[in-house]
Amino acid sequence: MRIADVFSRIAGSEFPVEVRAYDGSSTGDRNAPVRLEINSPLALSYFASAPGQLGVARAYVAGTIDVVGDMHTGLSLMPKLSMADIPRDLRLKVFAKLAAARFWWPVQPPPQESNVRGRRHSKNRDANAIHHHYDVSNTFYRYVLGPSMAYTCAVYGAEKDSLEQAQFNKHDLIAKKIGLREGMRLLDVGCGWGGMVLHAAREYGVRAIGVTLSKQQAEWGQRAIKEAGLDHLAEIRHSDYRDIPETEFDAISSIGLTEHIGMAEIPGYFRSLYAKLVPGGRMLNHCITRPDDSMAAETGPFINGYVFPDGELEGPGWLASTMNAAGFEIRHSENLREHYALTLRDWCANLEENWQAAVAEVGIATARVWRLYMAASRMGFDRNMIQLHQILGVKLDGENSHMPLRPSFT
Repeated sequence: MRIADVFSRIAGSEFPVEVRAYDGSSTGDRNAPVRLEINSPLALSYFASAPGQLGVARAYVAGTIDVVGDMHTGLSLMPKLSMADIPRDLRLKVFAKLAAARFWWPVQPPPQESNVRGRRHSKNRDANAIHHHYDVSNTFYRYVLGPSMAYTCAVYGAEKDSLEQAQFNKHDLIAKKIGLREGMRLLDVGCGWGGMVLHAAREYGVRAIGVTLSKQQAEWGQRAIKEAGLDHLAEIRHSDYRDIPETEFDAISSIGLTEHIGMAEIPGYFRSLYAKLVPGGRMLNHCITRPDDSMAAETGPFINGYVFPDGELEGPGWLASTMNAAGFEIRHSENLREHYALTLRDWCANLEENWQAAVAEVGIATARVWRLYMAASRMGFDRNMIQLHQILGVKLDGENSHMPLRPSFT
């Protein structure tokens, strides 16, 4: 049986993308905007070694399959199929073909797959997981993220806004939600390359400390602070949030860190941040969430293996309840799901625009990981498979929240 015949039998001749295989067979819509190319029988071996999304991802990262055209469009057009959709006679033939491929062409996962070890969410394992994801290359991240070097959901006033404007909007929205004013002290945990720290110091005259487990991020951010002439106000440390000795902060921002903490550790995480605030101080938690608490917290095998080792997503209700149990009074919650889809649209465009330079910087396999990961994530936000929530809490000063009756950020 030829490769394209499998697709044709499963999905019919009106398959929404064109498929071309190494055996010369083809099927699908030849006028489709996207073409799937199966370049080698090794692709079948990857499919057989890890059925489902992981096997397909490994085949793509290894270059044994290609998507010609826009990756997001291709993923959006691809129908969701499983072995249960395949007629029984064809299923037996597919299994036989995959079994033969696995026997004749055994493969190992591409080396870009993570191998973090140790107790889950211990300091050492967390440091290794962060190293895998964030210490890829500052230059590569600059190609993808643009000048802001902000690797979290931006906030768009309109779809046509530039990525840089939207990232400024995000930082300013957070600054307003936590009530920053000149002379305040801010702690930004999981600060990345220092975007929030720089914004707070530059725009509000705030004394800001940021911490990150990525050494490359800390070095880049501290250099950016010095170049901006803000080193008298701002500082970025290469540190675990659990090792911050200072307390009495007026405000805390946590932007894109909760995903790395782990559900079992989050109650203690919120308690530790609560203890570091002055009475009346505010904390904002900004993170990717899952829309349904019945869904598993752990990310899928591709994201866990190639992008975010040990990543976990919680529901917004659970996060708000856990913040409340830690002592915070919850004052505001906002879902920015559509904004993250737009952010990923712009990151994907940046990667395509800088594709050759990105490949030269990190290699074709790592660049492929990011192309697939960002396009799939964009589709996830588009389809409400994942969300992004900002949840604002305050540490009451007695019974006083020090919040205005109607906050200006709403």
